[in-house]
Amino acid sequence: MATGDTRTGRLDLLLDQFDQAREMAQVRLRGLGDDEYLWEPVPGCWSVRRRGEAVTPRAFGPGDWLLDQGAPDIPASEYAEVARQRAAGMTVARIADDWSVSTGRVEEVLAHRGEPEPDVNPVTTIAWRLGHLHFCFAGVREWTFGERRRDPKQIVDFSPAAGPALDAFWALLDRWRASVAQVTEEQLDTVGFSRYPYGSDPYDPFVSVLAGANLELIHHMAEIALLRDLWAARPVR
Repeated sequence: MATGDTRTGRLDLLLDQFDQAREMAQVRLRGLGDDEYLWEPVPGCWSVRRRGEAVTPRAFGPGDWLLDQGAPDIPASEYAEVARQRAAGMTVARIADDWSVSTGRVEEVLAHRGEPEPDVNPVTTIAWRLGHLHFCFAGVREWTFGERRRDPKQIVDFSPAAGPALDAFWALLDRWRASVAQVTEEQLDTVGFSRYPYGSDPYDPFVSVLAGANLELIHHMAEIALLRDLWAARPVR
């Protein structure tokens, strides 16, 4: 459906939002150098690290460089997502497996009432944020438009260099958009069109998965933009 030059169909709106987010991200990431890419503004940051030097218990990746990942838990910011997963029909056991926690922890989250305590989150580098986005989009694409068999944590070969990391990421987004642009109205409404094994994709209509992917791109790119601002404003001796 279109009104004048404005496209108003569901897929059109989601693609336009994706295109605008990507355009802004490419402008904001222009000129990113390796030192800034790996900059750790505070102690205890998560980043991309050489195998054997990762500082977190579940760092992952198929190559020489791994993406930091902490001990499994359900952060307070995701309590609402767990409730949505349960409402969508996921069993407590399936939710526990998704978050790599015990069923008791899931039941504790589902039983929580009132405002949860704010999370204490690690500060992450630009390398980590970009690697996280790459891993998420690569995994969803594999489990939607690909062979639906590769472990998402073994798809992306993380890089300690900004240039190659960005080149690979933009190329992935090109492939993702090209595939999404071919989705039909029926497929938008198909529950489980994406079989991505982390999260609730198999229980959601694909239009919700697309909206979530856009949100992931937007909010992580905003964090990267802020890190770039802090890098530019840092005291330089």
